[in-house]
Amino acid sequence: MSNIIHAQNLVLSYKRDEPIIKNTNLAVKNKDFVFLTGKSGSGKSTFLKSLYGELGVQSGELNVCGFDLKSSSKNKLNLLRKHTGVIFQDYKLINEWNVEKNVMLPLMIAGYSKQVCKMQAHKLLKHVKLSHKIEKMPMELSGGEQQRVAMARALAHNPTLIIADEPTGNLDDYSSEVIWNLLKSVRQHIGSTIIVATHRIPQTLGIDYKQYFLDEGTIYEVT
Repeated sequence: MSNIIHAQNLVLSYKRDEPIIKNTNLAVKNKDFVFLTGKSGSGKSTFLKSLYGELGVQSGELNVCGFDLKSSSKNKLNLLRKHTGVIFQDYKLINEWNVEKNVMLPLMIAGYSKQVCKMQAHKLLKHVKLSHKIEKMPMELSGGEQQRVAMARALAHNPTLIIADEPTGNLDDYSSEVIWNLLKSVRQHIGSTIIVATHRIPQTLGIDYKQYFLDEGTIYEVT
């Protein structure tokens, strides 16, 4: 598959007569690293929600990981989410579960055995340098540590597409650098396509990337 994301004349809205994304066209290729920028309230999060099926398509076309999202049945969305990993600005960890179980969640949903879930969780927590916090609860961690747990969870099922909504928005410079380096590593070693909504592209990323800018409901490529 050459295009992981393909949108044509895409319209998204929460209220039918108040479109947030208007007649947008976009193509993201396999293994692209993409930044989506724009001012607060421009609709970046709205667009990302459509990519994993949280927000339905009002009109136009949207294809993600080979799935046509114009008609989004529950079964189709469940299949899509096996191919996607999502990283949120506010982490969305389950506070009643420890770090290990939070990372295991996508694999548990997919029906893997407990042994496989644990092995993958331990491997990923080592990768994000949090093996020593495996029994901790989310509220016992710093913001940067919680985001690294959230990233490990997003990577648990080796996703084709990683969707990150302001993943460093609440973090200090050190934690932000850790997150960017992890995303670079994932793209290099797993081959995932990565799309990140952010206010600020890091200056020292050191990789080729594409940038799109969202303004007044339309997404433009920055060249």
